[in-house]
Order: sequence, then structure tokens, then C-alpha cells
Amino acid sequence: MALEKLHAQRGTIAIVGAAESDQVGKLPGKTALALHAEGARNALADAGLTPKDVDAVLSTGRQTANDVPEYLGIRPRYIDNTQMGGCSFIAHLQHALGIINAGVAEVVLITHGESGYSRSGMGSGDRFAPDTPPGQYEMPFGIGGPATRYALAAVRHMHEYGTTREQLARVAVATRQWATLNPRAMMRDPITVADVLASKPIAWPFNLLDCCLVTDGGGALVVTSAERAKDCAKKPVYVLGTGEATCHSIISQMPRFHVWDAGIMAGERAWAMSGVKHSEIDLTMIYDAFTIVPILGLEALGFCKPGEGGAFVADGKTAPGGSFPMNTNGGGLSYTHTGMYGMFLLVEAVHQLRGECGERQVKGATTAMCHGTGGILSASATAILSTER
Repeated sequence: MALEKLHAQRGTIAIVGAAESDQVGKLPGKTALALHAEGARNALADAGLTPKDVDAVLSTGRQTANDVPEYLGIRPRYIDNTQMGGCSFIAHLQHALGIINAGVAEVVLITHGESGYSRSGMGSGDRFAPDTPPGQYEMPFGIGGPATRYALAAVRHMHEYGTTREQLARVAVATRQWATLNPRAMMRDPITVADVLASKPIAWPFNLLDCCLVTDGGGALVVTSAERAKDCAKKPVYVLGTGEATCHSIISQMPRFHVWDAGIMAGERAWAMSGVKHSEIDLTMIYDAFTIVPILGLEALGFCKPGEGGAFVADGKTAPGGSFPMNTNGGGLSYTHTGMYGMFLLVEAVHQLRGECGERQVKGATTAMCHGTGGILSASATAILSTER
């Protein structure tokens, strides 16, 4: 019964505005809140709307759901500050679906702003401090920042399935190929597998080019009902399916290091709600904080069998000109990665489906999947988007 109710909501909401901050990269003169605001104003302009049209604000990060509406001069009827890491903004789409169809709000603004590199307006909170669970139960055993945590998943995947460092490197090479076509990308010089393997060691099996960038930036989405979307400035991109899940918080509690359980659960829910088949996906955006994540994501979403993700990416099919376009903006590995990257997956997917991506445009794309992680493969959120209901 629950699935039937969800399936009935397929295509009932649409993204009508999608934009990023004016710049991404190293922006020491802009606070995280300013980046929220830039993305929001650009997304509203993209939709042909103003802050006065907004009646719900969904946001997360160092800024609370009070900060963003105040900064933008919005008095929302509904606010949501759900924080589940980098996939939060994809999860917010499911929350927008609920509140719009319940009649609580009509125009929902989802915002992101983060000064990941410059740390401007980010506060001094330390999520790995001694009084936190990772500080108590992981740091004493040598598990440091995100690289060492994600490395546990990579090493286990290599052990269980024979995944190689060369296959991991292929992920970085393909995303860099997309980045060379994106004028806004932070890293645009072509790289090879040999370059990845020769880059600075970080945490086995990761070298520097296996790891995402650390940047500043922001973005926003404007979401409304399918009916209201008809009156907005741009072609609507409909939300056909969504899913979210969590299975642990700290990496030591991950049930299986080589399997992204939260990713499987979120993906299954989105597939079931949408009724879309794998063969109908034209474009896939999978979070790539480290090169292992898209490999785990491809397996979790069922694009290949468990253990086959490395071989899936090895022949270059995810690169420009390949049969499986993935992370077409250059990804977190080469485009930008502010710390929570999910918003950039969604913005790129919307722009691709509207045919606005210039040299990197995927021809004829009508349906896209966005799949993100939060924490250390702790949570996941998935969205299936389309130009058709």
C-alpha cells in the first residue's frame, strides 16, 4: 500500500529552477551563508520567481533553517534543516514531495552554501573531536579523516572482488575528461591512469587524484507542483522517484565495508516509486568523494552485479563519448566539492535534461539518476528526474 501511494506521486512535483553560486572554487571573500544566498537568488531567477513566491525553505549545513530565510527576506510556512551529509539535498526532494502534495507549501526553495576550502563563516566545530563517537572509538586506532575511512571500503572491495587500483584510477580519468569540457571546473588538465597512480599517496589505496577537491560554492533548487510548474520560466524537470536510507553513522559500524547498504535501500525505493527501468536512464550522477564511491554506487543501483563495478568503469564507458555518461560536470574529483556535494549532482542533472550544458551536453537526455552519500557511506539518497511525467 505504501508503495502504491508513492508511485501515485510520481511526477507530481517538478524542479523549475536550478543554479549554483556565481563562482565555485577558492572564494575567501564569501561566507557560507552568502553562497547559500547566491545560489538561491540565481535559482529563483532561473525559475522566473522571487523570494516572495517561496513558502518553504529546506537547507542544511552550518546555517540553520532560520538563517537562510532571514538572509533572503523570506517568511516561510515550512522549514526543514535535515542533515544527513552530502546527500541531504537529494533527500530534501522527497521532503518537498511530501509537503507540496500535503498542501503545506507550494514553492519550495532548497539551498546549499559551504566554504569548504576557505572556512569563511563555517565555525570551528570538529566532528572528530575526542568527545564524539569517531573520536572515542576510531581515532585512537589510527582512523583519521574521510580518506582513511573510505579507504576501508576500497580495500575490502579489492580483497573481496579483485578490484584494482587501475580501475579506481579510471574513475578519476573519466571525470577529468568531462571536466575538460566544463569551463567552471577547477581541474581541467587531462590526466591518465599513470598520473593517478603516480600522484601523492594519501591513504592506501588512494592517491591524491583518487580524492575529491576541497572548494567553496553553493547552489539551490526551486521545486513546485507539476501544475504550478507550467507557469514558470524554464521547462520543468519532473521528480519521478526518490528514496533515502541510512544504515550506520561511523565507519566502524558499517555492516559490510564492500557493500553500500544504504545506497541499495535508497536506490530500490527510487526505482520502485518511479517505475523507470535501468535501460531508460540517459545520464547518471553518482557522488564521487573518492574513486571507490561511484563503483559502489553502480553496484548498489543495479547497473552491474556486486563486484563488477571496477570492470564496468575500466573500458571508459562513463567518459565523454561512452555509452554510460556519468558525472558529466567533472564530479567532485575535478569540478568542485565543497564538503557536501549532492546539490551539484542535481543542478548538473537538471541542466543536462534542459539541454543547457554546451560542449558536454549528453544528446537527447530525457531521464537522469542522482545518487548521493552522506557521512562515510552512512546515508544515501536517490532521485530519478525526467523531462516527461
